[in-house]
Parts: sequence; C-alpha cells; structure tokens
Amino acid sequence: MSESISSVKLGEIIHEFDLEILRTGPDYENVPLRALDINRPGLPLTGFFEHFDTKRLLLIGLTEHTYLSGLTPEQRRKSFDQLLAYPVPALILTRGLEAFPECLEMADKHRRTVLRSTQQTSVFMSALISSLYNHLAPQITRSGVMLEVYGEGVLLQGESGVGKSEVAIELLKRGHRLVADDAVEIKETSHHTLMATAPALIRGYMELRGIGVIDISRLLGMGAIKLSQEIDLVINLEPWDDKAVYDRFGLESHFTEILSVKVPATTIPVKPGRNLASIVEVAAMNNRNRKMGHNAAQELTDRMDKLFQEQLEGGEA
Repeated sequence: MSESISSVKLGEIIHEFDLEILRTGPDYENVPLRALDINRPGLPLTGFFEHFDTKRLLLIGLTEHTYLSGLTPEQRRKSFDQLLAYPVPALILTRGLEAFPECLEMADKHRRTVLRSTQQTSVFMSALISSLYNHLAPQITRSGVMLEVYGEGVLLQGESGVGKSEVAIELLKRGHRLVADDAVEIKETSHHTLMATAPALIRGYMELRGIGVIDISRLLGMGAIKLSQEIDLVINLEPWDDKAVYDRFGLESHFTEILSVKVPATTIPVKPGRNLASIVEVAAMNNRNRKMGHNAAQELTDRMDKLFQEQLEGGEA
C-alpha cells in the first residue's frame, strides 16, 4: 500500500473552469496547486497579512471589488502591490468583473497570473473548492479488486492467489462491473467517503492465473467497465481455517479504516465447493439492506428473545 501527496497544475483548473486569462506569470500553466482551500483577500487588501497563506488561490468577488472601487487609484495600487508581492499561484475575478488597471499593473510588476470567471462568486467558489479537494485529497493505492455489485462498491482483498480475480470474472459474467484489478487507487472525497478508480495504464484489464492478461471491455463489452465507484463494503477473502471461528450470525458490525474513513468489512473464508460469487452478491445486497435500516440478524435475535420470553412467562403461569 502506498500513499501520495497530490497536486494539480493551474493550467488544468483554467481549462476545467474555462477561465479567461488576463495576465500570466512565468510558466503559469505548470504552477502546482497544493492547498485545499482558497483565499478571499478582504483583510489582506487593507494591509493585514497575518496568517496569509501564499499557497492558496486568491478570489475577488463583488464584496472585495466594491471595497476597492471606493479607494483612490494610488490606494488601490498600494493594496495590489502589497498583495501581489507575495508568491500567490493566481488571482481570480468572478462575475465577469472588470480588472482594475492598478491590479494589472502590479500583476505585471510582480509577474503574477490574473484570471476571470463569469460565474457568480458563491457558485464558483463552491465548485472550485470541490474540484481542488477531488484533485488534492489524500490518496492511497491498495492491492485488490474493485467492483460494482448491485450498485454497491465492493473492494475484494486477500493474499495473492486466494482467488480474487476468479471471483471477479464470475461476477462480471453475471452483469456486474469492474472498476480496478490488482491496483486500486483510493481517494477521500469532500463528503468523507472513499472513491476508487484504476490506474490509467491498467484500466479495463485483468490478470487470470493460467490465462494471463485479458481485456474486459473487448470480451464482455464496455458495459462491464466503470471508471470510478464509491467503496461501500470491503470483503476480505482468506483460505478456510478449520481452527478459526467465523461469524455465523452477523450481529456484530465490523469495519476497516482507510484514509481515516470507516468502511463496513466482512471476511469470507475460501474453500473448494463454495460459490464465492453468489456469496459476494448476497453480502453486497445485505450491506445495502443494513444501510436502509434492515438487519436480518438483529430481527431474528429479537424474534427469538420474544419467543423465549413468552415461553418463560407461560411456564411461570
């Protein structure tokens, strides 16, 4: 398992949001963005720079623009001179607002990038933060097979050779979809959930021992592939151990933690004769039932407790 610190290039954000380029800094498209948040520089424009994070994008909306409109040209020049002296990645104007000549003058002086969006400030700000979070969120790569089974994201894990790919190919033949085989890239989203994808190089491919690498989209069609999927359940496949005690009732809920997010988890022992594909399907459906508030094990326990209580009361009578 490996963890990486992500970054996104400014050029990708410009392209994603179709931003108008008013001024450019040196090699602006390749400037790396690593901050998850953005800055609305209300206080910095007044000269207060304590706790000012130079790694964040700057966003000027109607409020800041109205304040700047009330300043003299010399005061605006001083404000932008102080602001853009810091090595900020870029300054973005929203609502299609006109850039003050003093802003562009200081951008040229300090070689800073100035961009513009036509979107409303709150809408653009929300979308930008969400995009940055998706690009920069903590990410790990885990060994396993990621599938969508009845709409549930199922991550199969286990030792090499335990049969993860064999179970997966049977599930794919039943109409479920493959997200990733062997290496699964996992990111934490802004909603505190986990999103799984496949590395671009191996997307759509699987390895089956004895056969080799196969192209799922060519064998089963593009409908058998899904580019990304939220992880709803982790299933650990392990060789059957006669001495081990396996959960037969399912009253206890088990979880595994990935990137500080807890995900429901279960262990399925593997031995000849067990139809693992069917078991995985049932596990996925049962996990959905539990999310909807239905717990079959708890319901059965309640029924048994009620029956025992009635029998006990009948005996005492």
